Amino acid sequence: QVQLVESGGGSAQPGGSLSVSCSGWRYVRSGNCLGWFRQAPEKEREWVAWGYIDYYNTVSSSYSDSVKGRFAISLDNDKNTISLQMNSLKPEDAGLYYCAARTGGCTKDPSDYPTWGQGTQVTVSS
Repeated sequence: QVQLVESGGGSAQPGGSLSVSCSGWRYVRSGNCLGWFRQAPEKEREWVAWGYIDYYNTVSSSYSDSVKGRFAISLDNDKNTISLQMNSLKPEDAGLYYCAARTGGCTKDPSDYPTWGQGTQVTVSS
């Protein structure tokens, strides 16, 4: 049973934009952290960003240095959906993007997240 459903992604040229979204009423909710990770071929999975949903249903976020200033997390409470907007894309942003959920505070370690989406592909090339 899929509890986190990802959508979006696709292909873009360098400098372009894409977004990926993660939905799931059970996990995209207050008190939970949603992390974004990506994995390029033959590379380890790396942390990209996280968003913590507080008890006012607002999201605070943090980003890796490689995407800071280009990526942004947003939350749609009505749809239990959290999204990652990716701007000024670079070829090195390409990979399989995953969202993952955990209860409580956020970490950058993928092993701390017990629930994962199915992944969505992002391709950046000219």
